[in-house]
Amino acid sequence: QVQLVESGGGLVQAGGSLRLSCAASGLTFSNYAMGWFRQAPGKEREFVAAVRWSGAVTYYGESVKGRFTISNNDVKNTMYLQMNSLKPEDTAVYYCAAGGITGTRSDEYEYWGQGTQVSVSS
Repeated sequence: QVQLVESGGGLVQAGGSLRLSCAASGLTFSNYAMGWFRQAPGKEREFVAAVRWSGAVTYYGESVKGRFTISNNDVKNTMYLQMNSLKPEDTAVYYCAAGGITGTRSDEYEYWGQGTQVSVSS
C-alpha cells in the first residue's frame, strides 16, 4: 500500500523559510515522478514543483521559481521542498504526489498525501 506523508508545515512570517518533507512508502521511489501541489481556500489545486531521476529533472510553477527548491533522497524515500522568501500568497495546504510522469497537472499523479498547512503572515 502506497503512503505519502507530508510534514514541516507551519506558520511563518513573510520573508521567512520552511522546509517540507514527504516520506514515501510502498513504492519504488526512484521509479516515480514526485511533485508538490498546493491549494488555498476557494482556489483550484496549483502545481508547485516536480522532480525525477534523483533531482536531474525538475520543474517549477511560475509563482515559485527562484524561491522554492525541490529535491529528493532516493535512499530515504523522501522528497523535500525548501521554501524561501515566503509570501502571504503562498499560504495553502501543500500536498505531495507520486506519478508515472513528471507532469504539472494533478490528474497526472496517482498517489497523494494528506497535506500539510503552510501559513504566511504579513
